[in-house]
Amino acid sequence: MKAQAHPTYFDQTQVICICGNKFTVGSTREKIHVELCYDCHPFYTGEQKFVDSASRIQKFQDRQKIASTYTAVKKKKADDQKKKDDSPKTLREMLMGLK
Repeated sequence: MKAQAHPTYFDQTQVICICGNKFTVGSTREKIHVELCYDCHPFYTGEQKFVDSASRIQKFQDRQKIASTYTAVKKKKADDQKKKDDSPKTLREMLMGLK
C-alpha cells in the first residue's frame, strides 16, 4: 500500500457562512466558506428567502410573460379564423353540423 495515498484530514475545520455563523467539522480542507447554513437556511428558519445568483427567477418570469402573450395571440388568431369560416358551406357540411 502507498504511504501518501490519502489526503490530510483536519479534525477542526472551520465552516464559515456568509450570515456570520461559524462551526467546526472534520474535513480534508482547513476552511470552508458556504452561502447557506442551518442558521440562515429557509427550511430551518421558516422564512422565505430567494438565493438567486444568476437571476433565474427573473428569467422564469420573463418566459412566463412571453408564453402568456403567445397564447393570447394564438387564441385571437383562432377566433379570427372562426369568424372567417362563416362562408357558405356545402350541403354535406351543413348536414354534418346538425348532429
